[in-house]
Amino acid sequence: MSEWRVSGFEEVRELGRGGQGRVVLARHATRGTPVAIKYLTAGAGEAEIERLRHEARMLGQVENPHVARLYRLVEGEQGVAIIMEAVEGVSFKEILQRYGTLEPEAALTVLKGSLLGLAAAHAVGVVHRDYKPANVVVPADGRSKLIDFGIATEAGSTSAAGTPIYMAPEQWRGEAASPATDVYAATCVFYECVTGHRPFPPGDRAALMKGHLSDPVPLDEVPEPLRPLVVRGMAKEADERPASAAAFVGELEGIAQSTYGPEWETHGVRALAGTALALAALFPLAAAGLAPTAAAGAAGTASAAGSGGILTAIGTKTAVVVAGTAVVGATAGGGYGVYQATKPEPEHRPVAATTSPATPAKTLTVGKFRLAVPLAWKVTQLRDYSQGDKLTDSYRIDVAGTDCAANKRDAQNTVWGKKYDYTTNCASFAVLGDTWIHPPSTREIQSYEPIAPFHPGTDPSHVCPTDPVKYNGVRAPLPNKPQVQKLAPVGDHQAEYRQWREQCWDYGASASNQGQVYFVQRLWYLPQSKILIIDEWNTPGLDAILRKATWL
Repeated sequence: MSEWRVSGFEEVRELGRGGQGRVVLARHATRGTPVAIKYLTAGAGEAEIERLRHEARMLGQVENPHVARLYRLVEGEQGVAIIMEAVEGVSFKEILQRYGTLEPEAALTVLKGSLLGLAAAHAVGVVHRDYKPANVVVPADGRSKLIDFGIATEAGSTSAAGTPIYMAPEQWRGEAASPATDVYAATCVFYECVTGHRPFPPGDRAALMKGHLSDPVPLDEVPEPLRPLVVRGMAKEADERPASAAAFVGELEGIAQSTYGPEWETHGVRALAGTALALAALFPLAAAGLAPTAAAGAAGTASAAGSGGILTAIGTKTAVVVAGTAVVGATAGGGYGVYQATKPEPEHRPVAATTSPATPAKTLTVGKFRLAVPLAWKVTQLRDYSQGDKLTDSYRIDVAGTDCAANKRDAQNTVWGKKYDYTTNCASFAVLGDTWIHPPSTREIQSYEPIAPFHPGTDPSHVCPTDPVKYNGVRAPLPNKPQVQKLAPVGDHQAEYRQWREQCWDYGASASNQGQVYFVQRLWYLPQSKILIIDEWNTPGLDAILRKATWL
Protein backbone atom coordinates (compact mmCIF):
# COMPACT_ATOMS: atom_id res chain seq x y z
CA MET A 1 0.00 0.00 0.00
CA SER A 2 1.52 3.30 -1.10
CA GLU A 3 1.91 6.17 1.36
CA TRP A 4 -0.32 9.17 0.93
CA ARG A 5 0.92 12.50 -0.33
CA VAL A 6 -0.44 16.00 0.11
CA SER A 7 -2.33 17.07 -2.99
CA GLY A 8 -0.73 19.87 -4.98
CA PHE A 9 2.87 18.93 -4.19
CA GLU A 10 5.29 16.64 -6.01
CA GLU A 11 7.49 14.58 -3.72
CA VAL A 12 11.13 14.85 -4.75
CA ARG A 13 12.81 12.58 -2.25
CA GLU A 14 12.48 11.27 1.27
CA LEU A 15 14.70 13.11 3.68
CA GLY A 16 14.24 11.10 6.83
CA ARG A 17 12.07 8.49 8.50
CA GLY A 18 11.52 7.53 12.11
CA GLY A 19 9.06 6.02 14.51
CA GLN A 20 6.83 9.09 14.41
CA GLY A 21 6.74 9.53 10.65
CA ARG A 22 8.73 10.77 7.71
CA VAL A 23 9.99 14.05 6.27
CA VAL A 24 10.14 14.62 2.53
CA LEU A 25 11.43 17.33 0.24
CA ALA A 26 8.71 18.35 -2.20
CA ARG A 27 7.89 21.10 -4.63
CA HIS A 28 4.68 22.93 -5.40
CA ALA A 29 3.14 21.31 -8.49
CA THR A 30 2.62 24.57 -10.38
CA ARG A 31 5.06 27.06 -8.86
CA GLY A 32 7.96 24.67 -8.32
CA THR A 33 8.79 26.13 -4.91
CA PRO A 34 10.58 23.66 -2.61
CA VAL A 35 9.07 22.81 0.77
CA ALA A 36 9.58 20.25 3.50
CA ILE A 37 6.57 18.13 4.46
CA LYS A 38 6.42 16.23 7.74
CA TYR A 39 4.00 13.27 7.58
CA LEU A 40 2.76 11.53 10.70
CA THR A 41 2.92 7.73 10.60
CA ALA A 42 -0.25 6.14 9.23
CA GLY A 43 -2.42 4.80 12.02
CA ALA A 44 -0.97 7.19 14.59
CA GLY A 45 -2.94 7.59 17.75
CA GLU A 46 -4.80 10.69 18.83
CA ALA A 47 -1.94 11.71 21.13
CA GLU A 48 0.54 11.79 18.23
CA ILE A 49 -1.90 13.67 16.03
CA GLU A 50 -2.52 16.23 18.75
CA ARG A 51 1.24 16.64 19.19
CA LEU A 52 1.63 17.49 15.49
CA ARG A 53 -1.32 19.87 15.69
CA HIS A 54 0.33 21.49 18.68
CA GLU A 55 3.62 21.94 16.82
CA ALA A 56 1.79 23.56 13.91
CA ARG A 57 -0.23 25.76 16.23
CA MET A 58 2.90 26.94 18.04
CA LEU A 59 4.95 27.63 14.92
CA GLY A 60 1.97 29.15 13.13
CA GLN A 61 1.79 31.95 15.69
CA VAL A 62 5.33 33.12 14.92
CA GLU A 63 6.19 35.27 11.91
CA ASN A 64 9.80 36.43 11.95
CA PRO A 65 12.76 36.27 9.52
CA HIS A 66 14.73 34.38 12.16
CA VAL A 67 12.13 31.58 12.41
CA ALA A 68 11.32 28.93 9.76
CA ARG A 69 7.79 29.48 8.47
CA LEU A 70 4.93 27.03 8.70
CA TYR A 71 2.80 27.13 5.57
CA ARG A 72 -0.09 24.92 6.62
CA LEU A 73 -1.28 21.86 8.46
CA VAL A 74 -3.21 19.26 6.44
CA GLU A 75 -5.61 16.77 7.99
CA GLY A 76 -7.67 14.19 6.12
CA GLU A 77 -8.87 10.63 6.17
CA GLN A 78 -5.47 9.39 5.03
CA GLY A 79 -3.36 11.17 7.61
CA VAL A 80 -1.87 14.38 8.99
CA ALA A 81 1.03 16.49 7.68
CA ILE A 82 2.56 19.92 8.09
CA ILE A 83 4.09 21.88 5.22
CA MET A 84 7.13 23.88 6.22
CA GLU A 85 9.62 26.31 4.76
CA ALA A 86 12.66 24.55 3.29
CA VAL A 87 15.50 26.51 4.87
CA GLU A 88 18.66 26.94 2.81
CA GLY A 89 21.73 26.87 4.97
CA VAL A 90 23.98 24.86 7.24
CA SER A 91 23.06 23.35 10.57
CA PHE A 92 24.74 25.33 13.33
CA LYS A 93 25.54 21.98 14.94
CA GLU A 94 27.60 21.14 11.85
CA ILE A 95 29.44 24.46 12.09
CA LEU A 96 30.40 23.89 15.72
CA GLN A 97 31.44 20.30 15.07
CA ARG A 98 33.77 21.34 12.26
CA TYR A 99 35.14 24.63 13.59
CA GLY A 100 34.87 24.25 17.37
CA THR A 101 34.77 27.98 18.09
CA LEU A 102 33.69 31.15 16.32
CA GLU A 103 35.09 34.65 16.35
CA PRO A 104 33.34 36.68 19.06
CA GLU A 105 31.50 38.87 16.53
CA ALA A 106 30.17 35.77 14.75
CA ALA A 107 29.13 34.12 18.02
CA LEU A 108 27.35 37.31 19.08
CA THR A 109 25.59 37.47 15.71
CA VAL A 110 24.25 33.93 16.08
CA LEU A 111 23.10 34.68 19.61
CA LYS A 112 21.37 37.87 18.51
CA GLY A 113 19.59 36.17 15.60
CA SER A 114 18.42 33.35 17.83
CA LEU A 115 17.25 35.75 20.52
CA LEU A 116 15.27 37.72 17.94
CA GLY A 117 13.59 34.52 16.76
CA LEU A 118 12.87 33.46 20.33
CA ALA A 119 11.59 36.95 21.13
CA ALA A 120 9.04 36.63 18.32
CA ALA A 121 7.86 33.37 19.87
CA HIS A 122 7.77 34.88 23.35
CA ALA A 123 5.66 37.77 22.04
CA VAL A 124 2.82 35.33 21.29
CA GLY A 125 3.28 33.42 24.52
CA VAL A 126 5.34 30.54 23.11
CA VAL A 127 8.45 29.09 24.79
CA HIS A 128 10.67 26.92 22.57
CA ARG A 129 12.10 24.74 25.41
CA ASP A 130 14.60 22.94 23.16
CA TYR A 131 16.98 25.56 21.79
CA LYS A 132 20.22 23.87 20.68
CA PRO A 133 22.67 24.07 17.75
CA ALA A 134 20.76 21.42 15.77
CA ASN A 135 17.69 23.68 15.84
CA VAL A 136 19.50 26.63 14.26
CA VAL A 137 20.31 26.97 10.56
CA VAL A 138 22.78 29.50 9.14
CA PRO A 139 21.82 30.41 5.54
CA ALA A 140 24.23 31.73 2.94
CA ASP A 141 23.53 35.32 3.98
CA GLY A 142 24.90 34.64 7.48
CA ARG A 143 21.64 35.40 9.31
CA SER A 144 20.60 32.47 11.48
CA LYS A 145 17.13 30.97 11.52
CA LEU A 146 15.39 28.92 14.21
CA ILE A 147 13.72 25.63 13.25
CA ASP A 148 11.81 22.81 14.97
CA PHE A 149 9.20 23.86 17.53
CA GLY A 150 8.38 20.19 18.13
CA ILE A 151 8.19 20.48 21.94
CA ALA A 152 7.30 24.17 22.15
CA THR A 153 4.74 25.07 24.77
CA GLU A 154 2.74 27.96 26.04
CA ALA A 155 4.54 29.98 28.67
CA GLY A 156 3.84 28.60 32.14
CA SER A 157 3.54 24.95 31.13
CA THR A 158 5.56 22.44 33.12
CA SER A 159 7.69 19.68 31.64
CA ALA A 160 11.25 18.41 31.79
CA ALA A 161 11.33 18.10 27.98
CA GLY A 162 14.47 19.46 26.36
CA THR A 163 18.07 18.58 25.61
CA PRO A 164 19.88 17.99 28.94
CA ILE A 165 23.14 19.65 27.84
CA TYR A 166 21.33 22.98 27.42
CA MET A 167 18.41 22.61 29.88
CA ALA A 168 17.76 25.39 32.37
CA PRO A 169 17.66 24.60 36.11
CA GLU A 170 13.87 24.98 36.22
CA GLN A 171 13.52 22.31 33.53
CA TRP A 172 15.61 19.91 35.62
CA ARG A 173 13.31 20.62 38.54
CA GLY A 174 10.15 20.12 36.45
CA GLU A 175 9.04 23.70 36.98
CA ALA A 176 7.17 25.98 34.61
CA ALA A 177 8.94 27.07 31.43
CA SER A 178 9.28 30.78 30.71
CA PRO A 179 11.12 33.00 28.21
CA ALA A 180 14.05 32.95 30.64
CA THR A 181 14.27 29.18 29.99
CA ASP A 182 15.08 29.85 26.33
CA VAL A 183 17.52 32.61 27.29
CA TYR A 184 19.45 30.10 29.42
CA ALA A 185 19.71 27.56 26.59
CA ALA A 186 20.76 30.20 24.05
CA THR A 187 23.48 31.41 26.42
CA CYS A 188 24.72 27.82 26.87
CA VAL A 189 25.15 27.56 23.12
CA PHE A 190 26.86 30.97 23.02
CA TYR A 191 29.27 29.71 25.70
CA GLU A 192 30.05 26.73 23.47
CA CYS A 193 30.64 29.06 20.50
CA VAL A 194 33.36 31.08 22.23
CA THR A 195 35.04 28.31 24.27
CA GLY A 196 34.71 25.24 22.05
CA HIS A 197 32.98 23.12 24.70
CA ARG A 198 29.77 22.93 26.74
CA PRO A 199 29.64 24.71 30.11
CA PHE A 200 29.11 21.40 31.95
CA PRO A 201 30.47 18.00 30.75
CA PRO A 202 27.71 15.88 29.18
CA GLY A 203 29.01 12.46 30.26
CA ASP A 204 27.31 11.63 33.56
CA ARG A 205 23.67 12.73 33.82
CA ALA A 206 23.82 13.24 37.59
CA ALA A 207 26.92 15.42 37.27
CA LEU A 208 25.33 17.31 34.39
CA MET A 209 22.23 18.02 36.45
CA LYS A 210 24.36 19.18 39.39
CA GLY A 211 26.29 21.52 37.11
CA HIS A 212 23.17 23.22 35.79
CA LEU A 213 21.47 23.33 39.19
CA SER A 214 24.25 24.49 41.47
CA ASP A 215 27.79 24.68 40.03
CA PRO A 216 29.16 28.10 39.02
CA VAL A 217 29.64 28.56 35.30
CA PRO A 218 33.38 28.26 34.47
CA LEU A 219 34.37 31.58 32.88
CA ASP A 220 38.16 31.29 32.43
CA GLU A 221 37.93 30.55 28.69
CA VAL A 222 35.21 33.11 27.94
CA PRO A 223 36.60 36.39 26.55
CA GLU A 224 36.51 38.81 29.45
CA PRO A 225 34.21 41.42 27.82
CA LEU A 226 31.62 38.70 27.16
CA ARG A 227 31.53 37.22 30.66
CA PRO A 228 28.72 39.50 31.88
CA LEU A 229 26.47 38.10 29.13
CA VAL A 230 27.21 34.53 30.18
CA VAL A 231 26.70 35.29 33.87
CA ARG A 232 23.37 37.01 33.19
CA GLY A 233 22.05 34.50 30.69
CA MET A 234 23.00 31.43 32.75
CA ALA A 235 21.89 32.62 36.18
CA LYS A 236 20.55 29.69 38.22
CA GLU A 237 17.28 31.44 39.03
CA ALA A 238 15.02 32.44 36.16
CA ASP A 239 14.15 35.80 37.72
CA GLU A 240 17.86 36.73 37.77
CA ARG A 241 18.14 36.35 33.99
CA PRO A 242 16.89 38.91 31.48
CA ALA A 243 13.10 38.89 31.57
CA SER A 244 12.87 38.05 27.88
CA ALA A 245 14.96 37.34 24.82
CA ALA A 246 14.17 40.84 23.56
CA ALA A 247 15.59 42.37 26.73
CA PHE A 248 18.74 40.28 26.38
CA VAL A 249 19.26 41.57 22.84
CA GLY A 250 19.58 45.08 24.23
CA GLU A 251 22.25 44.00 26.70
CA LEU A 252 24.09 42.06 23.99
CA GLU A 253 24.18 45.01 21.59
CA GLY A 254 25.53 47.34 24.26
CA ILE A 255 28.44 45.03 25.12
CA ALA A 256 29.14 44.12 21.48
CA GLN A 257 29.31 47.73 20.31
CA SER A 258 31.47 48.94 23.18
CA THR A 259 33.88 46.01 22.76
CA TYR A 260 34.04 45.38 19.01
CA GLY A 261 32.85 48.67 17.54
CA PRO A 262 29.76 49.76 15.58
CA GLU A 263 30.51 47.35 12.72
CA TRP A 264 30.56 44.24 14.92
CA GLU A 265 27.41 42.73 13.44
CA THR A 266 28.51 43.38 9.85
CA HIS A 267 31.74 41.54 10.56
CA GLY A 268 29.86 38.73 12.29
CA VAL A 269 27.39 38.24 9.46
CA ARG A 270 30.21 38.16 6.91
CA ALA A 271 32.10 35.55 8.90
CA LEU A 272 29.01 33.37 9.29
CA ALA A 273 28.14 33.67 5.61
CA GLY A 274 31.64 32.55 4.65
CA THR A 275 31.48 29.64 7.07
CA ALA A 276 28.08 28.52 5.79
CA LEU A 277 29.20 28.67 2.17
CA ALA A 278 32.41 26.80 2.91
CA LEU A 279 30.46 23.95 4.48
CA ALA A 280 27.74 23.99 1.84
CA ALA A 281 30.42 23.44 -0.78
CA LEU A 282 31.30 20.16 0.96
CA PHE A 283 27.81 18.72 0.58
CA PRO A 284 27.29 16.24 -2.31
CA LEU A 285 24.79 17.42 -4.88
CA ALA A 286 21.48 15.68 -4.30
CA ALA A 287 20.33 13.33 -7.01
CA ALA A 288 16.91 14.99 -7.03
CA GLY A 289 18.03 17.92 -9.14
CA LEU A 290 15.71 20.32 -7.35
CA ALA A 291 16.74 23.98 -7.48
CA PRO A 292 14.78 26.73 -5.73
CA THR A 293 12.91 29.10 -8.00
CA ALA A 294 11.72 32.63 -7.51
CA ALA A 295 8.11 31.51 -7.39
CA ALA A 296 6.17 32.86 -4.49
CA GLY A 297 3.91 31.17 -2.04
CA ALA A 298 4.72 27.51 -1.77
CA ALA A 299 1.54 26.67 0.01
CA GLY A 300 -0.70 29.55 -0.89
CA THR A 301 -2.41 31.97 1.43
CA ALA A 302 -5.29 31.06 3.67
CA SER A 303 -6.63 31.73 7.11
CA ALA A 304 -6.30 29.80 10.32
CA ALA A 305 -9.27 27.64 11.20
CA GLY A 306 -9.70 28.59 14.83
CA SER A 307 -9.47 25.97 17.55
CA GLY A 308 -9.89 22.98 15.27
CA GLY A 309 -6.15 22.67 14.73
CA ILE A 310 -6.32 23.21 10.96
CA LEU A 311 -3.65 25.86 10.55
CA THR A 312 -2.90 27.22 7.11
CA ALA A 313 -0.23 29.55 5.87
CA ILE A 314 -0.03 32.99 7.39
CA GLY A 315 1.15 34.35 4.07
CA THR A 316 3.24 33.58 1.03
CA LYS A 317 6.96 33.10 0.94
CA THR A 318 9.27 33.97 -1.93
CA ALA A 319 12.00 31.41 -2.35
CA VAL A 320 15.60 32.63 -2.52
CA VAL A 321 17.35 31.94 -5.80
CA VAL A 322 20.50 29.93 -5.07
CA ALA A 323 21.99 27.49 -7.54
CA GLY A 324 22.12 23.99 -6.19
CA THR A 325 20.14 21.08 -4.85
CA ALA A 326 18.56 20.53 -1.49
CA VAL A 327 19.82 18.04 1.05
CA VAL A 328 18.67 17.47 4.59
CA GLY A 329 19.69 16.77 8.13
CA ALA A 330 17.13 15.49 10.61
CA THR A 331 17.16 16.97 14.08
CA ALA A 332 17.35 14.79 17.14
CA GLY A 333 13.89 15.76 18.32
CA GLY A 334 12.16 14.65 15.14
CA GLY A 335 12.31 18.07 13.50
CA TYR A 336 13.98 18.78 10.21
CA GLY A 337 16.35 21.14 8.54
CA VAL A 338 16.66 21.39 4.78
CA TYR A 339 20.06 22.69 3.80
CA GLN A 340 21.18 24.09 0.47
CA ALA A 341 24.17 22.48 -1.18
CA THR A 342 25.74 25.22 -3.25
CA LYS A 343 27.08 24.48 -6.69
CA PRO A 344 29.63 27.17 -7.60
CA GLU A 345 28.87 27.06 -11.33
CA PRO A 346 25.55 25.63 -12.59
CA GLU A 347 24.97 24.57 -16.16
CA HIS A 348 24.45 27.89 -17.85
CA ARG A 349 21.29 29.06 -19.55
CA PRO A 350 21.32 32.15 -21.80
CA VAL A 351 20.38 35.28 -19.89
CA ALA A 352 19.87 38.52 -21.77
CA ALA A 353 22.20 41.29 -20.63
CA THR A 354 20.27 44.43 -19.81
CA THR A 355 21.08 47.94 -18.74
CA SER A 356 19.10 50.83 -17.38
CA PRO A 357 17.46 52.78 -20.23
CA ALA A 358 18.73 55.96 -18.58
CA THR A 359 22.36 54.88 -19.04
CA PRO A 360 23.69 54.60 -22.63
CA ALA A 361 25.53 51.31 -22.92
CA LYS A 362 27.36 49.02 -25.27
CA THR A 363 28.22 45.34 -25.24
CA LEU A 364 31.79 44.15 -24.67
CA THR A 365 32.85 40.57 -25.36
CA VAL A 366 35.27 39.53 -22.64
CA GLY A 367 36.42 36.00 -23.35
CA LYS A 368 33.62 33.61 -22.42
CA PHE A 369 30.89 36.17 -21.73
CA ARG A 370 29.51 39.55 -22.74
CA LEU A 371 28.96 42.57 -20.53
CA ALA A 372 26.65 45.55 -21.03
CA VAL A 373 28.80 48.50 -19.95
CA PRO A 374 28.90 52.33 -20.25
CA LEU A 375 29.94 53.66 -23.66
CA ALA A 376 33.28 55.02 -22.44
CA TRP A 377 34.60 51.69 -21.15
CA LYS A 378 37.25 49.95 -23.25
CA VAL A 379 38.50 46.38 -23.28
CA THR A 380 42.12 45.35 -23.95
CA GLN A 381 43.13 41.74 -24.52
CA LEU A 382 46.38 41.29 -22.60
CA ARG A 383 49.57 39.94 -24.13
CA ASP A 384 52.32 37.70 -22.76
CA TYR A 385 55.69 39.45 -23.12
CA SER A 386 57.50 36.16 -22.35
CA GLN A 387 55.85 34.56 -25.40
CA GLY A 388 56.60 37.19 -28.02
CA ASP A 389 53.57 39.37 -27.29
CA LYS A 390 51.18 36.48 -27.82
CA LEU A 391 47.56 37.29 -27.00
CA THR A 392 46.31 35.62 -23.82
CA ASP A 393 42.95 34.58 -22.43
CA SER A 394 42.91 37.63 -20.12
CA TYR A 395 41.38 41.08 -20.47
CA ARG A 396 41.54 44.50 -18.81
CA ILE A 397 38.50 46.77 -18.95
CA ASP A 398 39.48 50.44 -18.56
CA VAL A 399 36.92 52.67 -16.90
CA ALA A 400 36.96 56.29 -18.10
CA GLY A 401 36.56 59.32 -15.86
CA THR A 402 39.64 58.99 -13.63
CA ASP A 403 42.46 61.55 -13.62
CA CYS A 404 45.27 59.06 -14.13
CA ALA A 405 48.06 61.60 -13.70
CA ALA A 406 46.83 62.51 -10.24
CA ASN A 407 47.65 59.02 -9.06
CA LYS A 408 51.41 59.65 -9.53
CA ARG A 409 52.16 56.23 -10.94
CA ASP A 410 55.28 55.48 -12.90
CA ALA A 411 54.70 56.80 -16.43
CA GLN A 412 56.83 54.04 -17.96
CA ASN A 413 54.70 51.43 -16.26
CA THR A 414 51.63 53.07 -17.77
CA VAL A 415 52.90 52.58 -21.31
CA TRP A 416 54.21 49.08 -20.67
CA GLY A 417 51.20 48.02 -18.67
CA LYS A 418 48.67 48.88 -21.34
CA LYS A 419 49.68 45.75 -23.21
CA TYR A 420 50.69 43.39 -20.45
CA ASP A 421 49.31 44.24 -17.02
CA TYR A 422 45.93 43.63 -15.47
CA THR A 423 46.07 47.09 -13.84
CA THR A 424 47.54 50.44 -14.95
CA ASN A 425 47.40 54.10 -13.93
CA CYS A 426 43.75 54.35 -14.88
CA ALA A 427 40.79 52.88 -13.05
CA SER A 428 40.01 49.43 -14.39
CA PHE A 429 39.08 45.88 -13.58
CA ALA A 430 40.29 42.66 -15.16
CA VAL A 431 38.91 39.34 -16.34
CA LEU A 432 41.82 36.94 -16.08
CA GLY A 433 42.06 33.51 -17.65
CA ASP A 434 44.18 30.52 -16.78
CA THR A 435 47.42 32.10 -18.05
CA TRP A 436 47.16 34.52 -15.13
CA ILE A 437 45.47 32.22 -12.61
CA HIS A 438 47.97 29.40 -13.14
CA PRO A 439 50.82 31.04 -15.09
CA PRO A 440 53.64 29.10 -16.76
CA SER A 441 57.07 29.10 -15.16
CA THR A 442 58.21 31.83 -17.55
CA ARG A 443 55.92 34.34 -15.85
CA GLU A 444 57.06 36.27 -12.77
CA ILE A 445 53.77 35.97 -10.89
CA GLN A 446 52.43 33.31 -8.59
CA SER A 447 49.46 31.03 -9.14
CA TYR A 448 46.24 32.25 -7.60
CA GLU A 449 45.11 30.47 -4.45
CA PRO A 450 41.58 31.23 -3.17
CA ILE A 451 42.83 31.28 0.43
CA ALA A 452 44.88 34.42 -0.29
CA PRO A 453 44.58 37.70 -2.21
CA PHE A 454 45.62 37.85 -5.84
CA HIS A 455 49.35 38.43 -6.33
CA PRO A 456 50.86 41.03 -6.23
CA GLY A 457 48.24 42.54 -3.93
CA THR A 458 50.25 41.62 -0.82
CA ASP A 459 53.39 43.32 -2.12
CA PRO A 460 53.87 46.81 -0.56
CA SER A 461 55.33 47.99 -3.87
CA HIS A 462 51.89 47.52 -5.39
CA VAL A 463 50.84 51.04 -6.38
CA CYS A 464 47.66 52.35 -4.78
CA PRO A 465 44.49 52.77 -6.81
CA THR A 466 43.07 56.27 -6.98
CA ASP A 467 41.46 57.36 -3.72
CA PRO A 468 42.25 54.22 -1.75
CA VAL A 469 40.72 53.70 1.65
CA LYS A 470 43.56 55.14 3.72
CA TYR A 471 44.54 54.20 7.23
CA ASN A 472 47.80 56.17 7.50
CA GLY A 473 49.67 55.34 10.66
CA VAL A 474 47.60 52.22 11.32
CA ARG A 475 50.08 49.39 11.52
CA ALA A 476 47.63 46.57 12.13
CA PRO A 477 48.60 43.34 10.35
CA LEU A 478 46.83 42.43 7.15
CA PRO A 479 43.97 39.96 7.67
CA ASN A 480 44.67 36.29 7.05
CA LYS A 481 41.16 35.75 5.74
CA PRO A 482 38.82 37.80 3.54
CA GLN A 483 36.59 40.53 4.92
CA VAL A 484 33.73 39.11 2.87
CA GLN A 485 33.27 35.60 1.50
CA LYS A 486 30.10 34.52 -0.31
CA LEU A 487 28.68 33.42 -3.66
CA ALA A 488 28.00 36.17 -6.19
CA PRO A 489 26.38 35.85 -9.63
CA VAL A 490 28.21 36.33 -12.91
CA GLY A 491 25.33 35.91 -15.30
CA ASP A 492 23.78 32.56 -14.43
CA HIS A 493 27.03 31.22 -12.97
CA GLN A 494 27.86 31.54 -9.28
CA ALA A 495 31.34 32.86 -8.50
CA GLU A 496 33.26 32.51 -5.26
CA TYR A 497 33.41 36.14 -4.12
CA ARG A 498 36.09 37.30 -1.71
CA GLN A 499 36.97 40.79 -0.55
CA TRP A 500 40.39 41.52 0.94
CA ARG A 501 41.96 44.54 2.65
CA GLU A 502 45.31 45.07 0.95
CA GLN A 503 48.43 47.16 1.46
CA CYS A 504 49.84 49.36 -1.29
CA TRP A 505 52.45 52.07 -1.90
CA ASP A 506 51.30 55.70 -1.95
CA TYR A 507 53.84 57.88 -3.76
CA GLY A 508 52.02 61.01 -2.61
CA ALA A 509 52.44 60.25 1.09
CA SER A 510 55.34 61.10 3.35
CA ALA A 511 58.19 58.62 3.46
CA SER A 512 57.05 57.21 6.80
CA ASN A 513 53.53 56.59 5.56
CA GLN A 514 54.10 55.48 1.97
CA GLY A 515 53.59 51.83 2.85
CA GLN A 516 50.82 52.43 5.36
CA VAL A 517 48.00 52.77 2.84
CA TYR A 518 45.33 50.17 2.23
CA PHE A 519 42.69 49.47 -0.39
CA VAL A 520 40.06 46.81 -1.10
CA GLN A 521 40.65 44.00 -3.57
CA ARG A 522 37.46 42.33 -4.83
CA LEU A 523 37.68 38.91 -6.47
CA TRP A 524 35.11 36.81 -8.34
CA TYR A 525 36.54 33.31 -8.93
CA LEU A 526 34.92 30.79 -11.28
CA PRO A 527 37.11 27.67 -10.96
CA GLN A 528 35.28 25.53 -13.52
CA SER A 529 35.45 28.26 -16.16
CA LYS A 530 39.03 29.13 -15.12
CA ILE A 531 38.22 32.82 -14.73
CA LEU A 532 39.21 35.32 -12.05
CA ILE A 533 37.66 38.79 -12.08
CA ILE A 534 39.67 41.31 -10.07
CA ASP A 535 38.66 44.85 -9.12
CA GLU A 536 41.00 47.06 -7.08
CA TRP A 537 39.31 50.37 -7.87
CA ASN A 538 35.86 49.79 -6.37
CA THR A 539 34.37 50.14 -9.85
CA PRO A 540 30.86 51.62 -9.49
CA GLY A 541 28.06 49.29 -10.55
CA LEU A 542 30.36 46.36 -11.33
CA ASP A 543 28.34 43.93 -9.21
CA ALA A 544 25.19 44.68 -11.20
CA ILE A 545 27.03 44.51 -14.53
CA LEU A 546 28.48 41.09 -13.72
CA ARG A 547 25.12 39.86 -12.49
CA LYS A 548 23.66 40.58 -15.95
CA ALA A 549 26.51 38.99 -17.93
CA THR A 550 25.62 36.75 -20.88
CA TRP A 551 27.66 33.55 -21.24
CA LEU A 552 28.63 32.49 -24.74
